[in-house]
Amino acid sequence: MAKKKGPVYLTPQGLQKIKDELVYLTEVRRQELTEYMGSAIADGDLRESAAYDEARLLQSANEARIADLEEILARAVTVEYQEGDSLTVRLGATVELEDVKSKETFTFHLVGTHEADFLQGYISDESPLGMALMGRQPKDKVRVQMGKRNIDYKVLNVSFE
Repeated sequence: MAKKKGPVYLTPQGLQKIKDELVYLTEVRRQELTEYMGSAIADGDLRESAAYDEARLLQSANEARIADLEEILARAVTVEYQEGDSLTVRLGATVELEDVKSKETFTFHLVGTHEADFLQGYISDESPLGMALMGRQPKDKVRVQMGKRNIDYKVLNVSFE
């Protein structure tokens, strides 16, 4: 029996980013790859054409990504902050943290798995830090296991942009 897939939680910005990527892949990239494929076919013997093989692989990867994005959109649930909601950490929150030991501060945006980009400060709600922060409020302290050590953070601020 196939496992039923649940909802994909996205911020409004994450939803728009996926829609934009889907439009690009279907309307622009697909056409580029069709032209590249046509050029490779026009070059002659397809049995020995590296360009044709590359075009087929790129086209296949593009179509797979389109299918992935369409599935994400079909299961997407947008999570938005509503005026009057408490400032509790949840999807869409911007969280300012302080490392209790070093006093260094960090700012993260808590997003769904498909939006996560740690280098840009977007952490998944399913990451160890994201799970530890869920439901927390300013002044709360959290302990996160990072590899073999624990790091203690204090929540300084929670906001929604």
